[in-house]
Amino acid sequence: MPQVALVGGAHVHTPGFLRTLKARAGQVQPKCVWDHDAARAKKCAGELGVPVVEDLAAIWNDPQITAVVICSETNRHEALVVAAAKAKKLIYAEKPLGLGAKDGYAMLQAIASAGVLFQTGYSMRSDPKNLFLKDQIAKGNFGKITRVRASVCHNGALGGWFDTEWRWMADPKQSGVGGFGDLGTHGLDLLLWFMGDVSKATGSISLGTARYPDCDEYGESLLVFANGATGTLAAGWDDVANPVSLEICGTEGHAAVVNGELYFQSKKVQDSDGRKPWKQFPPALPNALELFLDAVAGKTGLPLVTAREAAYRSAVMEAIYQGARAQQWVAPEAPPAAKP
Repeated sequence: MPQVALVGGAHVHTPGFLRTLKARAGQVQPKCVWDHDAARAKKCAGELGVPVVEDLAAIWNDPQITAVVICSETNRHEALVVAAAKAKKLIYAEKPLGLGAKDGYAMLQAIASAGVLFQTGYSMRSDPKNLFLKDQIAKGNFGKITRVRASVCHNGALGGWFDTEWRWMADPKQSGVGGFGDLGTHGLDLLLWFMGDVSKATGSISLGTARYPDCDEYGESLLVFANGATGTLAAGWDDVANPVSLEICGTEGHAAVVNGELYFQSKKVQDSDGRKPWKQFPPALPNALELFLDAVAGKTGLPLVTAREAAYRSAVMEAIYQGARAQQWVAPEAPPAAKP
């Protein structure tokens, strides 16, 4: 049975990941836990019923450990992911992958050189509505897409979600971003998954209530895609509601997700008038970690997020923040060319 190590338990999703790892114990076996924070390591290890490892080399050098789940602070990702890749471990690293282009692309190159399987936590791709829209875009049923918009917001700052246990997530020195980037990376992934690469980006990003010093709480980005379409992305921790979460506008079709319901119309799709919620969807996919564990257990052909995609999203997010600070357009740094 493949064995998995938890490397870092800092992320807000860690409690859910621990439950998932325990539930999958018949297919993949949790082996041990490492964290630079001894108390956190002990807590996570206790949840899994496995020992704490104090020396990371014990994980990298253990041939029985097939895979690692990295849930550390984002500024620790590069060292951990590069080491895991060199040790030929299958890698799940929580999103965002990097603080920006430099560390993101360093991880991409390490993963590509090692040829190891990779996955990150963009679970919005598993939603039946988004799977349906991805397929409609691929079929050309929107015609020429002119505008796309995503909004990913909650009341985390208003509710003090990051006051104590998850405080590092509101410290950009460790997280690389604040509220806009934390939630915005999900919406950005969705827009790039739909539309492809970005030629330039900018944004307006605010401290909001300033509950967390030097940490932004919300913002809005403007993107121009390489195909000429315009994208907008809203995200943050200062919203009490987020009713309109997605919109796609094309010359032959339109889609909007309003209060969780998809309203879809296309000249090319029968009975799609946009007036009532659309209900014809493909089945939901497992979430990102479940897909990774399926791959670790031996399933093939799974729709995992590539390391190139994950690193590029960090580069685009960095460009948005740079554009917001300079009040100008910024071209995201392109990924390094793939080695032959």
